[in-house]
Amino acid sequence: MEDNLARILNDSNKTISKLQLLSAFFEEEIIYKIYLRSQVVHKLFETNPELDINKLELFHLQYTATAIELLKKIKNSNERNVSLIFDEIQINKELIDKINDSVFSEKNFNLDKQKQALKINLSLRKLYQVLSDGSEDYPFSKNINAFSARFSQDFYFDISPETLQALTSFNPEEVYRNNYAIIQKKLMGWLCKTDFRNEFFYGLKAGNVVVEIYKFTTEDKFFIYYPSKNLFLFCDPSQVKDIDWTNTLSKKAKLIQELTDKNDQLMSRANILKVAIPDNVKGVLEEYCEKIGDVNFLQNIGNFDVQTNILRTMLNTDAI
Repeated sequence: MEDNLARILNDSNKTISKLQLLSAFFEEEIIYKIYLRSQVVHKLFETNPELDINKLELFHLQYTATAIELLKKIKNSNERNVSLIFDEIQINKELIDKINDSVFSEKNFNLDKQKQALKINLSLRKLYQVLSDGSEDYPFSKNINAFSARFSQDFYFDISPETLQALTSFNPEEVYRNNYAIIQKKLMGWLCKTDFRNEFFYGLKAGNVVVEIYKFTTEDKFFIYYPSKNLFLFCDPSQVKDIDWTNTLSKKAKLIQELTDKNDQLMSRANILKVAIPDNVKGVLEEYCEKIGDVNFLQNIGNFDVQTNILRTMLNTDAI
């Protein structure tokens, strides 16, 4: 008799421990209430030896075990669904790592665009001297187009061929030209006036054709450099529509940001989905909790009620 008492109480403690772990996992109030009520029932039998200990075992078999199995089924189902989300997160992380390995950083771009502006300024100064002297010297700095070759795919904004045409059209009578370059006369005048001090503003590309926009450092004026024709013309950036000039992220950096944001959203979704309990299950658990909280509950142990039958039915169907 004593052995049977000890066994049932020991088994009861194990069962309640399983319920406690599920309560901690789901962090759901109704499960915690069921766990507390189950502890009360256990304590009642433990401290009152005159009660039939077999009813404690029956209580767990009829109620607690059914609830535990249902919650474990929901937990396993949730974890399978969350596993798919984690797989997607991992794929995104691997893609981010690959992009990071190949991407030129914003720091690289910002440093090199200063060097590019210096090359352009030196080239324009040299072009002015060549045009003034009527010489045949080549005016452009070495590797002047290496910058666009390196950064255009990531950092240059896409424009339409029509916009490119509008930016690069000019009146032949309004330009200076030689064998190496074409430059607007008024632009050359302003460059001389400002001592050839300009900064790289933004790069544009239409397909494989690139154009660079430069800004006078002391004036709110802009001009383009069209590498394939060595052409320099005044330009108005407002001609280029639908571009957010404040966005300096490269395409790869934007993709990294988008993937990172998506992973944050997926992680948030996973955290919610991991502990989600269907509303119909919650409703039955609430009724079940109310049932075992009834002061006359112990007298009815052994009589299967509606809630128990519903819980068992859910275990054997796809209701969850």
